[in-house]
Amino acid sequence: MFTTHDPIPMNLFDSHCHLDKLDLAPFGESFDVFMAAAFTAGVRRMLCVAIHPERWQAMAELVSPYVIASGNRPQVWLSFGIHPTEAPEYALDAEAIVAFVQASQYRTHIAAIGETGLDYFRSGEAEHWQHERFRAHIAAAIELKKPVIIHTRAAAKDTMDVLKSENARDCGGVMHCFVEDWDTAKKALDLGFYLSFSGILTYKTAADLRETAKKAPQDRILLETDAPYLAPVPHRGKPNTPIFVRHTAQVLADVRGESLDVVAEYSTANTCRWLNLPLPA
Repeated sequence: MFTTHDPIPMNLFDSHCHLDKLDLAPFGESFDVFMAAAFTAGVRRMLCVAIHPERWQAMAELVSPYVIASGNRPQVWLSFGIHPTEAPEYALDAEAIVAFVQASQYRTHIAAIGETGLDYFRSGEAEHWQHERFRAHIAAAIELKKPVIIHTRAAAKDTMDVLKSENARDCGGVMHCFVEDWDTAKKALDLGFYLSFSGILTYKTAADLRETAKKAPQDRILLETDAPYLAPVPHRGKPNTPIFVRHTAQVLADVRGESLDVVAEYSTANTCRWLNLPLPA
């Protein structure tokens, strides 16, 4: 069983995690025990991201006790969308996304739309249905006045082309789990987007990515885990949790010549600004 100690006086925001997919075995299969452990580790806020409409409601219900700040526990916000590799047979237009958000009992806690985007890693080519769903998410985000979360893998050029052609600047958003080159980073920044760095930043093979993180403007940087995926060093290869976001924050601090406290402060403030949430006291 995981045991907690005195809370670390840190104010970290995991800007992208999948709390409905976590391995809770180290926490006695208790979501509440995990959340207490996350708070103890300095994680005060999380954005829980849904990737399939058939699991949207269950995810929202799981985190619902944590959508209101209360005591020594993290606060959670929600984002809804379909991951670009999920359920190609599932048709989802902008109207359906908007209708779900507007009808949801948790609508005041839905802070973003997505994740969405393009992923050619397995297909090796453009997928027409991915493009349609990507455009639908952007249109819904613009209508709802919420930022959009972008997933791109082996599809950077097409992703940026769609963001530009669909006027994604009007809703804003984040390049989730950013791993692309500095040229792509600049294009995203020019659209007003943020760059979110995951545990990949800690990998030995990610030297180029660390150079990009070093160049990125301080006011456009977010931190994430993408838990339960992409655990950072020294936990690489194990199930990830938001508790591990501190490792990515430390590497970012080292790369940029900043303190961990400074990175925690500005990455949290940036995430609040991106999601249109109140800044921490």
